Amino acid sequence: MFFLIFAQLNSNLHIHSRKHHRMIALVQRVKQAYVDVEGTTIGSIDKGLLVLLGVTHTDTSATCEWIAQKLVTLRIFPDDEGKMNRSVLDVGGSILVVSQFTLYGELAKGTRPSFIKAARPEHAESLYNELITKLRELSAGHANTHIATGSFGAMMDVHLVNDGPVTLIIERE
Repeated sequence: MFFLIFAQLNSNLHIHSRKHHRMIALVQRVKQAYVDVEGTTIGSIDKGLLVLLGVTHTDTSATCEWIAQKLVTLRIFPDDEGKMNRSVLDVGGSILVVSQFTLYGELAKGTRPSFIKAARPEHAESLYNELITKLRELSAGHANTHIATGSFGAMMDVHLVNDGPVTLIIERE
């Protein structure tokens, strides 16, 4: 009996000591991007960043703040010498944010993804909206920069012309 209790306790400790997952932003530098819902374009940008955003259970407002700050200061646009040295704000670009829970698709077992690491829709939508608000605050005063969005929870067609291509994953542990 003692062995079973110890084994269960040890198993629980192992589960809680695993790496905690955090918000994922898959970022693509684009020449143009837009998102359609049922054949209607609901968000579009020219030069800028397409951000596919995944939210997990442990994400907080602090995570949103960190990701938003990282997105507007990320230096992945070329300077006059062709080096990635300018941010989306520096080049007057825009940001299109699209929610994508499938970034948390787990395929460790089998061939059908498990999305257990994705946040519940009510938590994810709240943080998705908070991130958008923070991006709008951080880009205020930059006349050519606007923040466009998809529609949370909708089936969307995302169109883009990748620039580079440059694709990065921003994730905070």
